[in-house]
Amino acid sequence: MRSRLHPMLLMLLLLPLLNACVAVIATGAVATGSSVHDRRGFGTVVDDKRIQMGAYDTINKDKELVLKNRVMIAVYNGTMLLMGEVRTPELKQRAQTTVTGFEGVQRIVNEIEIMEPEGFWTRRNDNKITARVKLALADATSVPGFDATRVKVSTAHRVVYLMGIISHAEDEIVTELARNVPGVERVVKVFEYRGE
Repeated sequence: MRSRLHPMLLMLLLLPLLNACVAVIATGAVATGSSVHDRRGFGTVVDDKRIQMGAYDTINKDKELVLKNRVMIAVYNGTMLLMGEVRTPELKQRAQTTVTGFEGVQRIVNEIEIMEPEGFWTRRNDNKITARVKLALADATSVPGFDATRVKVSTAHRVVYLMGIISHAEDEIVTELARNVPGVERVVKVFEYRGE
C-alpha cells in the first residue's frame, strides 16, 4: 500500500507545475496563431501583450481610476493607446502618468475623454461596434494581400480606434470601412506606415 501512495503523492505535488506548463504552451499557441499574419515580430507581439497586462495591473491599483472612471489600454508595436472616460482633466493626466515608464513603450497616445463614465449598455454597444468593424474589415478585398487581422480595433463611447502597421492604400480602405459601420461616430487612427 505504501509503495502505491508514493507515486500518487508525487503526481499530486507535480500537478500544479503541469498546469503552469499547459498555460505557457496555450499562451504561446495563441500568440503564435495571432502573429502568423501580423507585421510585428513574434517577440513584439508578446511584449505588447506583456505591456498591456502590466499597464492594466498598475491602473487597477489606483482605486479612483478603477471604480469611478473607465480607462482602457491597447498596445501595438510599442505604442500605448489610452481610451475611455474620466471625470476630470487631472484624472486623465494621472492615468497617463500611472502607465508611463514601461520598458518597450515608445509613445503614449492619450485619447481618454473627460466626461461621466458611460454605463453597461453603452459599453456593450461599443463591443458590438468593434465586432462590426472587424467584420467589415474582413470584407476588404480591394487591396491585394490585405489581412484584417493586421488592424487592432477598439471602441470607446462610439469612437473607433484603429492601430496597426499598414500601407497608405490600406489606411484609406480601412478608415472608410470603419466610418461606414452603423453606430460609429468617429474614427481615430493610430497607425504606423510601412514603406511601399
